[in-house]
Amino acid sequence: MSDNLLYTDLSTYYDIMCADIDYQAQSDTAHRLWQVFGNQGKKHLDLACGTGPHIRHLIDRGYHSSGLDINQPMLDIAQHHCPEAQFSQQDMCDFRVDVPVDFITCFLYSIHYNSSVIKLQECIRHAHKALTTGGVFCFNAVDKNKIDNYSFTSHTVEQDGNQFVFSSRWYYCGSGEQQALKLSIHKTTLNVTEKWQDEHCMVAVSFEELLALLSPYFEVHVFEHDFEKLVPFSGSTGNALFTCVKITA
Repeated sequence: MSDNLLYTDLSTYYDIMCADIDYQAQSDTAHRLWQVFGNQGKKHLDLACGTGPHIRHLIDRGYHSSGLDINQPMLDIAQHHCPEAQFSQQDMCDFRVDVPVDFITCFLYSIHYNSSVIKLQECIRHAHKALTTGGVFCFNAVDKNKIDNYSFTSHTVEQDGNQFVFSSRWYYCGSGEQQALKLSIHKTTLNVTEKWQDEHCMVAVSFEELLALLSPYFEVHVFEHDFEKLVPFSGSTGNALFTCVKITA
């Protein structure tokens, strides 16, 4: 399948595909980071929002949230989940907002959906432009130099008589600015199994490279990838939370 086709075709299954993700904990962490670093404004934008689970939790915390995603079927579901929010079909490397926002989030490593370093740089520039003074851009990322090509996550979900097995893993060849997210879905109904395989090309950067892209626009604080507590990044792991405070107009 071509890039994003699996997400479009299986948008109905996206929420069960992500059933093992603790959206509440991620949203709570985003809120804590906003409390520490934010400018007290509550206009919020979620990049690559998918079906809107982070938006739902942040609206429930009092944020005035909006979201964008490149896939309209996902946005249709998000609008159903979050009727109070505004959604738009846009590419996050070239997005616009009508009114500046105070807080931008981009979780599930979706920042890597920018297809190249140049596109990632454009995404960062547009996020900076979209924020109010003192606004915060918060996202998680993976360091290309720490990717284990043989490590994967997998979980099984039962729904309406169907069994789903979802698996995903990162792959990086060791050079260049592209890595892959490899996805696999097995759906079994009455002992008949359907299989989907997909590979998404994504931007690969080291954390040193990412900090160099961010530093002209933001004061950057990096934390361990821990949604239970805020711990400064030690540099020993390959996943981290980036909290970026707008420092220039």
